[in-house]
Amino acid sequence: MNTGTFRTLSAMFDTRAEADRAVAALSAAGIADAVLTGGENPGYGSVPRDNRDADKGFFESIGDFFFPEEDRYAYAEGLSRGGYLVTVSNLSDSQYATALDILDDEGAVDLDQREAEWRSEGWSGYDRTATETATRAMDRDTLAAPTMEGDLNNDGTIDVVEERMLVSKREAEAGRVRVRSYVREIPVEQSVELRSERVNIERRPVDRPATGAEFGERTIEAREYVETPVVSKDARVVEEINLNKDVESHVETVRDTVRKTEVEIEDERTGTIRTDRDTDLNNR
Repeated sequence: MNTGTFRTLSAMFDTRAEADRAVAALSAAGIADAVLTGGENPGYGSVPRDNRDADKGFFESIGDFFFPEEDRYAYAEGLSRGGYLVTVSNLSDSQYATALDILDDEGAVDLDQREAEWRSEGWSGYDRTATETATRAMDRDTLAAPTMEGDLNNDGTIDVVEERMLVSKREAEAGRVRVRSYVREIPVEQSVELRSERVNIERRPVDRPATGAEFGERTIEAREYVETPVVSKDARVVEEINLNKDVESHVETVRDTVRKTEVEIEDERTGTIRTDRDTDLNNR
């Protein structure tokens, strides 16, 4: 979630130990603005189903945090089931990735998956249509029963109300790429030609006159040599792997409806009826 130049991150944890480790790791990384909500909870899954709605204070307890309304409903539900919420505020761009890794490494739950489990159990979550329908019904009741005094209401005025559509943005994680290096041994083989020597003894019959020198003592010798393989290893860097991001932007058209109070003026003096739509057409 991006709030101007600083960002906010929130994560649910199932155990107090995981939440405490996340807060401690954030503090060790120089990120001190972390708040733990639900510190008295017994742990996720420990709250009986009948008691989950007994304490309505969880929704109000996170009212000061800047959450989208649908996220606030999900966090309140997780807290009511015994979980823990860690909220990190005022994150700079350089701290955002570090805080995200810490929350993920310490065991933050997948909130989308958890919401799907709750909905399969009957949890309705945040219903935008129902909220708008209730608001429209309240407006109709207010307009249908004005307080009258004589020929005019209290102050003689009708408020013309217009809704304006405000479109904001929030940041959500779309996936993660993690590269890990490790070492393993691979069997290799290589053929090498080795040379060896062998001494042979030859005895040849001859017949020639002998001199006195042949009767002296003599010694001759020859050594045999063989080649043996010598193995050495040379480590070489053969590839580099790095991660980088391509940032793309696109324009998306958001369509919705807004409400506007239309005024109809009936003038019996002239027998005319004018509406705001007529005024709009004349101004075009």
